[in-house]
Amino acid sequence: AAGGRALRWASGRAPARGLRASPRAQIAMPSWVIDRYGSNEVLRFTRDMMFPIIHFPNEVIIKVHAASLNPIDLSMRSGYGATALNMKRDPLKLKTGETEFPLTLGRDVSGVVMECGLGVSYFKPGDEVWAAIPPWKQGTLSEFVVASGNEVSFKPKCLSHTEAAALPYVGLTAWSALNQVGGLNRSNCSGKRILILGASGGVGTFAVQLMKAWDAHVTAVCSRDASILVEKLGADDVIDYKSGNLEEQLKTLPLFDFILDNVGGSTEKWALDLLKKWSGATYVTLVTPFLINMDKLGVADGMLQTGVTVGSKTLKHLLKGVHYRWAFFMPSGPSLDEIAELVDSGKIQPVIDEVFSFSEVPKAFLKLEGGHARGKTVINVISRQ
Repeated sequence: AAGGRALRWASGRAPARGLRASPRAQIAMPSWVIDRYGSNEVLRFTRDMMFPIIHFPNEVIIKVHAASLNPIDLSMRSGYGATALNMKRDPLKLKTGETEFPLTLGRDVSGVVMECGLGVSYFKPGDEVWAAIPPWKQGTLSEFVVASGNEVSFKPKCLSHTEAAALPYVGLTAWSALNQVGGLNRSNCSGKRILILGASGGVGTFAVQLMKAWDAHVTAVCSRDASILVEKLGADDVIDYKSGNLEEQLKTLPLFDFILDNVGGSTEKWALDLLKKWSGATYVTLVTPFLINMDKLGVADGMLQTGVTVGSKTLKHLLKGVHYRWAFFMPSGPSLDEIAELVDSGKIQPVIDEVFSFSEVPKAFLKLEGGHARGKTVINVISRQ
């Protein structure tokens, strides 16, 4: 599917940049927004959110059937990453009199294409699609959302919209860490020993399934009450981090070829010692100070501090015979194409903790805020799925 997408987009002359306003009479839509950063009370329901407009030829408007929440939504509600995200939204600072508010949260979407830009040939109105919308764009807790065509993919045929909405953001985050940063793929994973720290959350449950689909040996770390879920997803060994000193438990096992760290904190101090030295073994963490540095220090100093930190850590561990990497969510329709194939072949399934109606968005945020979720918190924007 990704190849067909590339062929279609590569054929012919690149479309000229242009504008296209939606011809629909509808100018407003229901949405959950925030007008300032804070805790759950800043969430506000409105029926007057501006209807999305296609500004570029490669964009599509999607009618949202289902969305889901991720930890980044909690963080963004509180203002995390605002400096970097606002720079991305307006890099030239052209909109000096405007702010990011009202801001719609939500990154995952499963729905139906309603309108396509002039340069979109891969999709048409009526197509069932899914996507993960980047955090610098308006989110999916709305009736409609606009996305770039290269962020969108056809929804897996075997999933409902409710089920599909649980996968794009966590799937692409794990895909970025394991495949694009870590270099793992279906042809080089057989027999490799993979350690996943934080295996029962959204990214962890996806990573376990992806590594098993690629024939790796997976050791998963989670709490005891999540162990049955993680075992059902295919993990070969499941370690309860509450049953004793985690570091000592893991040291009794053979060394690993790859570690995915969804936890961060003190684990980074000892986890790299669990890797095979001088064999190309890699540690990838999704817990990085990049956005925090920019919030605290500003754009220039924050980027400088981030570069110094990752550079020094990479060199330090390279001298010890292992690779140290940071990974981030990356929007990618072609990667979702590959994930959809794995889903339709039965190798990956969504893991849903709880489903809420659109009127219950604040309740869903409180659920996510409580932590210890076993899978995703999904929002049915259209009540019947």
